[in-house]
Amino acid sequence: MRTFDPTPLHRFAIGFDNVSRLLDAATRLDDQTVAYPPYNIEKLSENDYRITMAVAGFGESDLDVIVQETTLVISGKIHRPEDEAKAVEFLHRGIAGRAFERKFQLADHIQVKGAKLENGLLHVDLERLVPEEKLPRKVAIESATTGGAKAIENKAA
Repeated sequence: MRTFDPTPLHRFAIGFDNVSRLLDAATRLDDQTVAYPPYNIEKLSENDYRITMAVAGFGESDLDVIVQETTLVISGKIHRPEDEAKAVEFLHRGIAGRAFERKFQLADHIQVKGAKLENGLLHVDLERLVPEEKLPRKVAIESATTGGAKAIENKAA
């Protein structure tokens, strides 16, 4: 019997836990989609996140980072001139250069701050910007007047 591993569900959610959306995303995955390209999701602080994706061999012009509503799409395709692509003969090819597209579901208040390519790693910085009216607020507790409290005590006694 095969057991259900929920670990892949947690990798695509950033900033929220919406099980129904994650289950839909998990049913559309296959083994190749999960494996390439490798990436990390880091929580830098209470409201800051970073996606780091290993994109060795890709240049800035080969990568696209697109935010559409609550979906972050990172895709890459190496663009080489025809004559250069034909001239290369590999004796061993260990660095994958195939096209990819990776989608991440973002919470309502997660915004993409920026992206940078550094040493073969693409860093996409995210920030949770919760509106003031949605933040938790502390409600002051007023004390009852001492006269009113004594009156209640006297009636109860």
